[in-house]
Amino acid sequence: MQLIIRYAHADPAVFRRAFDADAEDRGRNGMSLLQLWREGDGQSWALFQIANAKAARDYLDGAAATFNAQAGITSAEPHFLETA
Repeated sequence: MQLIIRYAHADPAVFRRAFDADAEDRGRNGMSLLQLWREGDGQSWALFQIANAKAARDYLDGAAATFNAQAGITSAEPHFLETA
């Protein structure tokens, strides 16, 4: 299972510093980064491999709020995907 998230943010440098600092927490919650893209200065997309869907969902519903605040996230749209 994969997870793709579109993040909207004000400052790409602030986002990237917070994103990198949050890597260990995401990893403890079954999320392994496969790719990170930037779309202009206001959006980033992250693709994760998910080892534990429940833990990843719990992280997004809880602890990710701290990351979102630190990274200046104005919105985040997660999509869990499976190979068809």
